[in-house]
Amino acid sequence: MSSIFEQDLPRNAANFSAISPLSFIERSARVYPDLPAIVHGSGESTIRRSWSETYSRCRRLASALAGMGIGKGDTVAVLLPNTPAMVEAHFGVPMAGAVLNAINTRLDPSTVAFILDHGEASVLLVDSEFASVAQRALAMRKTDKRLRVIDVHDPVYAGQVTDVGEIEYEAFLAGGDPDFQWSLPADEWDAIALNYTSGTTGNPKGVVYHHRGAALAALSNILEWDMPKHATYLWTLPMFHCNGWCFPWAVAARAGVNVCLRRVEAKAIFDAIREHKVDHYCGAPIVHSMLVNAPDALKEGVPAGVKAMVAGAAPPASMIEGMERLGFDLLHVYGLTETYGPATVCPKHEHWNDLDIGERARLNSRQGVAYHLEEGACVMDPASMTPLPQDGETMGEIMFRGNIVMKGYLKNPKATQEAFAGGWFHSGDLAVADPDGYMKIKDRSKDIIISGGENISSIEVEDILYRHPAVLAAAVVAKADSRWGETPCAFIELKEGAHVSPEDIMAHCRQHMAGFKVPRHVVFCELPKTSTGKIQKFELRKQAEALETTA
Repeated sequence: MSSIFEQDLPRNAANFSAISPLSFIERSARVYPDLPAIVHGSGESTIRRSWSETYSRCRRLASALAGMGIGKGDTVAVLLPNTPAMVEAHFGVPMAGAVLNAINTRLDPSTVAFILDHGEASVLLVDSEFASVAQRALAMRKTDKRLRVIDVHDPVYAGQVTDVGEIEYEAFLAGGDPDFQWSLPADEWDAIALNYTSGTTGNPKGVVYHHRGAALAALSNILEWDMPKHATYLWTLPMFHCNGWCFPWAVAARAGVNVCLRRVEAKAIFDAIREHKVDHYCGAPIVHSMLVNAPDALKEGVPAGVKAMVAGAAPPASMIEGMERLGFDLLHVYGLTETYGPATVCPKHEHWNDLDIGERARLNSRQGVAYHLEEGACVMDPASMTPLPQDGETMGEIMFRGNIVMKGYLKNPKATQEAFAGGWFHSGDLAVADPDGYMKIKDRSKDIIISGGENISSIEVEDILYRHPAVLAAAVVAKADSRWGETPCAFIELKEGAHVSPEDIMAHCRQHMAGFKVPRHVVFCELPKTSTGKIQKFELRKQAEALETTA
C-alpha cells in the first residue's frame, strides 16, 4: 500500500529531470556568455573563447555527429591531448546521445586497435601528433565495422601534420548547427563515457560511466576543493584519464576557465600560471615533484595560494614540504578509473598546521574519507563484508558504494559481478582505517604498477617478456621510484645456456609496448615458487625494496 505522500503526486516533466553534466555548460553559456571558457597557447597567437562560443561549438559538434547518423549508444573515440577540441568532445559527443571514449595517447597501436574494436567505435577524432599511432592502429583492427576518422589540426602543434581521416575537425564543425537542439538523456543511467583501464590482465577493461555519476563526481570535486565561480583551471592532468577526473564538467559548472596545455613541462606550467593567473590544477605526484625540483628561475613571480590536487602514490614528505615552499595548497585524493577518478579525499584540519612537516606529510598521505556525494567508502573484510575496526592496524580492502561508481565493465559480466560482490565495489587495495576514520593503503591486492599516474599491468609486461627466446620464467613487480612513484622491475629466469643482458630485454620490450611500460630494472635469478609452481611475488617485492635501498 502506498503512503499518503505517493498518492496523486506523480513524477512528471515539471518536477523531475535527469541529472547530467550537460546542463552545466548550457547554464554557464546562458548566465555568463561573454566570460572566458577556453585559453590555449600563449602570446599573440593565444586562442580565447567565451562560454557562448564554446557552447555553440559543442552544439555544432553534436549536430555534425548526428548528421553522420551518430546517436544513442554509439561510441565516439578520441585520440587527443589537452586541447580545446578535447574539452568540446566532453559535451558535444554526449549531446548527440553518443558515448565518449577518450583513449590514452601514450598507448601503443595494438592496444589502441583493441580499444577501437572492443568499444565498437563509429567515429575517431585524431590529433596530428598521434596520426602515426592512429594509422597503425587502424591497420591492426580485427573488425570490419565502419569507422569514420576526423583529423584535428591544433594550431599550437608545431610538428608535422599528417591526415589520416576523411575531413578536418574545423570543416566538420562548420557543417554543424550552432543552435542544435539537444536534450538531456531520458534516463540519467545512460552511458556518457567509456574509459579503459589495464586492470590485472593484459587486455584493458572498458569502464562505463553514466550521466548521473559524471555530474555528481564533478560536483563533489567542487565541494571538496571549495572551487569558486570562475576558477582558472590548468590542464596538467590528461583528459583521457578518467575524463580528467570529471573536471571538464566541474569547470563548466563553475563557469571557470580551461587553460589547455599540450605538454606537461615545468616551464610551460609556470608560464601558464603567471600569464593566465591559474589558481587550480591536478596531477600525479610526478607533476608536483617536477615543479618542486624545477630551477628557481622558473618559479620567479609565481603567486602563492595556487590549489593543487594530487592522487596516485602517497605524496612524499619532501614533495609536500616543497609545495609549501612554493606557496601551493595541496589536497590529496584517491580513487580508481571505476570510481570516476577521485572518490575519497583527505580533508586537512586546522590543528595539523601546528604539527611538524613529517607528521603533516603522514596525515596528508592517507586516502581519507568518502567524497560528499559518494554514499560510502570504507575498509571492509572481503569475506564477511563487514567494516573493520578503526584501529590503524586491522587490514582489509577499500570498498565503495554509491553514485560515483561505474555502471560496470563493458562486455564483461563476470568481472562486473566480481567487482560488485556483496553490494560494494571492491577496489583491490588493501588498507587500514585510523581512529579518525581516515583510510590508509598498505598494499595492493592487484599487481598493478602505478607509474606517473598511469596504470601498468604486470601481466601484460610479463606476456611480452615470455616472448623473448631466452626467457624461461618472468615476473614483474613495482619498484619505488623517486620521480615516477613506481616503475616496473622484471625478475627473469633464463633458459639453460642462454646469455642475454638487461639492455637486450629492455630493447625487446620497447618493440612491443609503450615506453612507459618497459621495465627500468631487470634482475636475472631463479624465481621463488610455491610447491605448486606459482611464483611468489611477495618475495620479489622484498627483493625490489632491497634494490631500492642499496641503489
